[in-house]
Order: sequence, then C-alpha cells, then structure tokens
Amino acid sequence: MLSVSRLLDGTATPDDALRYGRHSSRLPSHLLQFSTDKKPVVVWNVTQRCNLDCIRCRLRPAAADYANELTTDEGRALLDDLAGFGVPTVLFSGGEPLLRDDLFDLVAHARARGLRCVLSTNGTRVDGDTARRIAAAGFVHVGVGFEWIEGVPAGASGSVGAYAAALGALRLMRDLGTRVGLSFTMHAGNIGQLPAVFDLLQEEGIGRCHIHHLACAGRGSAMQCLAQAPFETRRAVEYVFDRAEKFQMLGAGKEISTVDNAADGILLLQRVTRRQPAREREVRLMLVWHGGNQSGIAVSSIDPAGGVHVDPSSWNYHLGNIRTRPFSEIWTSNSDPRLVALRANPRPIKGRCSSCSFLGMCNGNLRARAEGYFADFLAPDPACYLTDAEIGVKPGTREERASAEWPVPVHGVA
Repeated sequence: MLSVSRLLDGTATPDDALRYGRHSSRLPSHLLQFSTDKKPVVVWNVTQRCNLDCIRCRLRPAAADYANELTTDEGRALLDDLAGFGVPTVLFSGGEPLLRDDLFDLVAHARARGLRCVLSTNGTRVDGDTARRIAAAGFVHVGVGFEWIEGVPAGASGSVGAYAAALGALRLMRDLGTRVGLSFTMHAGNIGQLPAVFDLLQEEGIGRCHIHHLACAGRGSAMQCLAQAPFETRRAVEYVFDRAEKFQMLGAGKEISTVDNAADGILLLQRVTRRQPAREREVRLMLVWHGGNQSGIAVSSIDPAGGVHVDPSSWNYHLGNIRTRPFSEIWTSNSDPRLVALRANPRPIKGRCSSCSFLGMCNGNLRARAEGYFADFLAPDPACYLTDAEIGVKPGTREERASAEWPVPVHGVA
C-alpha cells in the first residue's frame, strides 16, 4: 500500500518514522510501511462465503457454507500466535467476514491480545445494529468495497442494490464515528468511474480511500487486466494523484492510497521531482524504506482453512497450514523456495525488471500477477506502466513489456 496523499503533501516524513525508531511495535498504523523489522500485516480471510459475485474478485467465493473453515477455538489460537509473534495488524476479510457468526468474538479476542484490527466488508450486511457493533468493536479502520459507483452493467454483481447498500453502510458507520474508508478495485470495465469515486468521497465526507490495482487472480484472472493497457493504467494513477492534491488544496484532509502496483511509487517520485524538487530526497528515502512490493515480507494471507500464503492474491501457493504448524513458525522458515526468493535482495526477477534502476524501490512488483500472466513466478509484472527509458533499460521484447502499443485511454479519466 502506498500512502499517496501523505507522500504528496508531506504529512509523512522520514523524521516521523525515525521518531518511533522505525519499529513496527511502536509505529502508528500509517507509518508501518516504513518500519525496519517488517513484521507482516496478516490478511485473514475468515470465510469463503459471500453474498455477492463480483467479477474482479481475487478469490473464488462460495455462496454456501464452507465446512472446512477454522473454528472459533482455532481462530483464537491463531490470534494468540500472531500477537506473540508481534504482528502489528490483522485484517479480517473474506468472502464477506460479517457472514461469520463469531466474527465479533474473534475481534474482541484479538483486541484483548493487543492486535490492531481492520475490517474489509462489502457493506451489504451492515444495518443499524451491525454498524453499532462494528463501532464498539474497536476497529482501527473499516474498508467498504465498491465494485461500481454508477452505471452498473447487467450481471456485474451478484446482488441488485449492492451499491446502495454499501453507501448506506458507509453513512451508518461514518455517523457513528467509525474510521471508515472506500475501497475500489479499478479494471478495464470500471476505470471510467474513478471521477465518481472521488466525488463520492467529497460529497459524503469519507476520509479514506484505497484504490486497488487488479491482481488478475482468482475470479479476476479471467478479466481483461489493465496490465494489458499500460497507458490507461498510468493515466488512472496520475488522476488519483491529481485528486489527492486537489483534496489537499481544499483542506479536505483525505487519506488516499494505492494498492498492488509498486510502479505508483516511482511515478509519484517523478511527480514530486518535477513539482516539489526540494522534497525529492525525503520522498525517495521513504520509498526506499517502504521497499515496494512486500509479499512474503510485510504482508501475508491466511485462507479460511488455515493455509498460509505470501499475500492475499497468491492462494495457488501454500507455505503451510496453521493447523499443523503455527503461523510464526511457517513465516520464519528459511527453507521455502518462494519465501527465499521474495526475501532476497535484490529479488531474482527476470526480464526488464532485472536491470531496472528502481528494482530496489519497487521490489519486482506483484508476483501473483506476473505468474498469472506469464506462468512464471519470477517473470516481470505486466502491470508496470513505466517505459524502458524511464527505468534505464534497453527496450525489451513484447512479452517483457506486456504491451508494445499503448491504447487510447478509457473516457472519463482526464
């Protein structure tokens, strides 16, 4: 996750991180990405059940009960291990996590063990009573996922009225003082709705927004990935930067982040170098501290059956299962070849990435997307929209670049 607004407006600086010793146990949540010890934020997919059928979902949710989910007792034991290991944050996700009857019991247990808790929900299960329970649970952040903002295509979501329900959930939780934000995964079908996303933030007084890049995993692997249109992706990210800066000028205080494309950090650095040259050095330093993609390092995922993965998009590869070994033991293993590759410095990424001058800042980007596109875990990430000239390498093959021609951008992102 890249804190776009904080890096652009200077509200996150090297001095801020150094004040806390850059240690994950002491850093506030918005500075965790700059820690030195890089303890993993764990995305726990507590259930595979979901009441929606979103076409871009990086999982393959099930409508019926999933018999092999971790039990309440197993979940508590997992949370005990995560707390003892020093995990800074647990993100409760799914499927739709609110479909688990014991969710709030698990969150209470996590909070009692000192864990920061985040909730990711589609919002359609949030009524007044549930909103009050969420507010009382003590989540540090609740993200509500929106698939579409306007003009929902037929068959695009598994529930008629999902947008209205999600918006209602945002309003209920906002009015109760919950730190709530909007999550939006952009892809070829909805990229033109980015202006509506930011307009909604302004109109509804929502303070946070995460713009996700499509991972092309799970159900989303069948979609036309924006990785096939680098110019379109780049224009979209520039638009995100534009709106973040506009919020700053208006004094709106919005926290805008992008997720799952480390090229965004290099593009942001270029922008700062052009527009705020005096800040170039500090932004560059923070991006180096951030380290780009953190799969297998500062982010992990646990599936409903207890399987441990290097990130939330890599369910095809298992590191182990918490039913047979504690997470802390699995995560500290030095024998798994994928973990070894992810933690190498530099990572042994192939193609144009191998000679990219920003490899240390990007870390090869999202491996799940590279693997899904090229069937090679160490291939270049096709979603990198930076040109060969920008990253200091000789022009590569069409396969390495993912797209030799940049198409006309989708209407709506100007």
